[in-house]
Amino acid sequence: MSVLCVVAHPDDEVLGVGGTLARHADTGDEVHVCILSDGVTSRYNKIDEDAREEIERRRNRARTACNELGVKSTSFYTYPDNRFDTVSLLEIVQTIEEEIERHEPEIIYTHHHGDLNVDHELTSRATVTATRPLADHTVNRVLAFETLSATEWSAPTSSNAFQPTTFVGIADHLEVKLDALSVYEKELREPPHPRTIETVQKNANVWGAKAGLAAAEPFELLRKIRR
Repeated sequence: MSVLCVVAHPDDEVLGVGGTLARHADTGDEVHVCILSDGVTSRYNKIDEDAREEIERRRNRARTACNELGVKSTSFYTYPDNRFDTVSLLEIVQTIEEEIERHEPEIIYTHHHGDLNVDHELTSRATVTATRPLADHTVNRVLAFETLSATEWSAPTSSNAFQPTTFVGIADHLEVKLDALSVYEKELREPPHPRTIETVQKNANVWGAKAGLAAAEPFELLRKIRR
């Protein structure tokens, strides 16, 4: 089976769905990751040599982290970091459609639409658009994941709450997820903060306990087609 993970920034693939991707890879599925932005340039006033070097370092970290998870291929795009709302949604949709055509996935993972981060929000929207249920599509399931420090920090409304309906046990792959996350050392924070190794581990244990599992990643099932 082919699996595609569509994320806004390098490290989102590990924070949100790293254990599940590792589990897919461990069972022989082909796992592909599409990263739409560099996750760096919003921190710079201009794209100079320092910024370009940091972009390449971040991409190298993504390659290493994805290799830890058993990912077969990782694609990088250049949408403006933390400024997806300045580009056409259609352009993002078409990029994701190209990824779908290339990899023919049965399952797609992406961001929760209610995340605080605008790039996450629009990545989710573009993914749902790109996976509209057409007769010739291979995609049977679309699931949205939680991203710590983005999902829970959004101002709560009745329409944007993260309400998971699917839980994937990752007890056997949690250490792999944490090892991959440690590659993104510059993106981690000192506690107390959601984006620490300790918090990510505890979060997996809590979600697992809610589903009768030792550790789990939670998902909202956005679409399921039984062919």
